[in-house]
Amino acid sequence: MNGKPVILVSRRLPDAVEARLARDCTPRLNPEDTPYSADALVAAAQGADALLVTPTDRMDARLIDALPDSIQAIATFSVGYEHVDLDAARRRGIIITNTPGVLTEATADITLLLMLGAARRASEGERLMREGAWTGWTPTQLLGQHLGGRRLGIIGMGRIGQAVAHRARALGMEVHYHNRRRLDPAEEAGATFHPTADGLLAVADVLSLHCPAGPDTLHFLNAERISRLPQGAIVINTARGAVVDDTALIAALRSGRVWAAGLDVYEGEPAVHPNYRTLPNTFLLPHLGSATVETRNAMGFRALDNLDAVFAGREPPDRVA
Repeated sequence: MNGKPVILVSRRLPDAVEARLARDCTPRLNPEDTPYSADALVAAAQGADALLVTPTDRMDARLIDALPDSIQAIATFSVGYEHVDLDAARRRGIIITNTPGVLTEATADITLLLMLGAARRASEGERLMREGAWTGWTPTQLLGQHLGGRRLGIIGMGRIGQAVAHRARALGMEVHYHNRRRLDPAEEAGATFHPTADGLLAVADVLSLHCPAGPDTLHFLNAERISRLPQGAIVINTARGAVVDDTALIAALRSGRVWAAGLDVYEGEPAVHPNYRTLPNTFLLPHLGSATVETRNAMGFRALDNLDAVFAGREPPDRVA
């Protein structure tokens, strides 16, 4: 193509990524980091060659159909792409790419943080300290659960699930998993495969969700499945908020059926079910799974690598549509 490609960037990105954009492209940046409405995004895209969007941008069929003919590609700054209507993009001949692989270690770290925080009642302890309410050590204060020897059940044994399993083994946990396909022995690394989700749930002292979002996994963890967990299980979610039925999980946390939950993602975020905030046995983070400088830079560079390939007439390495 003649000249530098014009790329509309929907949100503020790390400095190193925006510097590369300025070097190689003609970027239309969003320095205020205010999310675009659908109409505003379409208006801003006029004359652009590509979009670099994030999961906060709902790229539905109506929006994609309204994009100018100049748009060749949409690169999403994420592994997940359920916010993009792939069929609508295909009809328009617009290439869609994502950023797989580079989030694995950071998200696995956050999963381990959630496990430890939920098991050891970290939110309650920190609240005592911040509120000046701690009166000193006592033998029975904030007794938590030891993770060593517990059975970790992983739903979705992809890259992140395997990285979580690796970390959990260092804590002395016994790893079980359910996946669409059984892994080969080297990937399993001694983990026990369960061909059904229900079979896994029955042994999951700690349940960690790593499945993609979609119609098949909407509210996967509902009241019926929670009832299959061992009494006093811990639930961890770093996948997508929509895979958990909030009403069912909150009821189980209140009753003690589920001992604690560690959550980094929420259905309808940034809105969070208000009852999570009132429960002492929740350890809550604001979608920090990939939030390290190294990871967010890598995500941005991966998105730009894909766009570079499109503009050079090559097949982008992470094309999903």
